[in-house]
Amino acid sequence: MTSSPESLGIIAGNRSLPLLFARQARNLGVKRLIAVGFEGETDPGLAALVDEIVWLKVGQLSKMISTFTERGIKQCVMVGQIAPKNLFDLRPDLRAMALLLRLKEKNAHTIFGGIADELQKDGVELIAATRWLEPLMPGAGFRLGPKLSDAQAADIAFGFRIAKEISRLEIGQTVVVKDGAVLAVEGYEGTDKCLARGGELAGKNGGAIAVKVAKLNHDLRFDIPCVGERTLETCAGAKISVLALEAGKTLLLESETCAQLADKNKITVTTVA
Repeated sequence: MTSSPESLGIIAGNRSLPLLFARQARNLGVKRLIAVGFEGETDPGLAALVDEIVWLKVGQLSKMISTFTERGIKQCVMVGQIAPKNLFDLRPDLRAMALLLRLKEKNAHTIFGGIADELQKDGVELIAATRWLEPLMPGAGFRLGPKLSDAQAADIAFGFRIAKEISRLEIGQTVVVKDGAVLAVEGYEGTDKCLARGGELAGKNGGAIAVKVAKLNHDLRFDIPCVGERTLETCAGAKISVLALEAGKTLLLESETCAQLADKNKITVTTVA
């Protein structure tokens, strides 16, 4: 890995990833971290892990960019999600409004890609956070929980093919399958609700298989697939027996807690390629 920059900006979304990233970046040599957080989204605990945090409302694009430029930040990362409802209910400032008007399609990827272009205009490069996070992305042969049966392995292979196709079509990145049938496909509702719906459709005995993949030519600058404690708790509640992640493409957060949950609930967490 190339050496870390002295200073780095963080565009921080929700959940634990921005906090985990800040710790990783510090451990790997970043001296100064400047974050922008979003009211109602970003964990306030991030403030203790960075040199400065500026709080914004979703849509305040000019203020976000000036936060970095006024502090001499030349590179930044985007980590953590912005809830889709907040992304599409944003109250844009003039610069964000102009950006939205230029976009033919308005989805998370086009909006974030447009934000990256706006940052670049003012001399701030949006880079992928994965160079600091790769140690947390399980590779081939990874497993938590019980060994797979032949039937489960067959369902993983089937689910992987389906998941790659729906991701290619920009529908979602997660599917839930059982006995060669598709029970749920992730859409606008997100991974957790897809898992819950698929588990419910698997019947009272559960046993469904969930597969999560990255899109072809996935832009990891603003969308890193990740699972963690909450995902495993959702799987347990839905009686899902296997969670399969695309090898080397998905972050596993809170790994020790996930290992405990996998053992306790007899859920296999594994990788597929």
